[in-house]
Amino acid sequence: MGSSGETNPSRGCWKPIFPTVALLCTLPLVAQKAQEASPKSDVHTETKMKGIVEEVKLPPKGNEKEIAHLLVKTGTDTADVYLGPKSFLDDLGVSFSKGDEIALTGSKVKQGETDLILAREVVKGTDTLVLRDEKGNPVWSWHH
Repeated sequence: MGSSGETNPSRGCWKPIFPTVALLCTLPLVAQKAQEASPKSDVHTETKMKGIVEEVKLPPKGNEKEIAHLLVKTGTDTADVYLGPKSFLDDLGVSFSKGDEIALTGSKVKQGETDLILAREVVKGTDTLVLRDEKGNPVWSWHH
């Protein structure tokens, strides 16, 4: 009657659960590191500018989820403006060409040694493209 399994019935339950708990605890850290790798918008460094598109940089075919960006000439400076995933721009039917006059609102950030502008809103003619909300969060879905 007195087998060792009956005296402590919960003893065996911890072994299979522990790896799952450990994995669940580390997942947010992995996700956080992935977010840190991409530049994060900062509403405190938001700026407005007007300029002319000098170059449109699109990800290679097959990588449409990667970020499209523009080199925008503003006076004597050229700004590297990050828009959003090319697939998101395609879904909206938005495209930019060299020579387009645009006005934009975006956050100035540093990625390594490079200065970038994460566009929140871009105005081209009568069209306004909203890429991030007022807190700087992307309006597109990465699962798209």
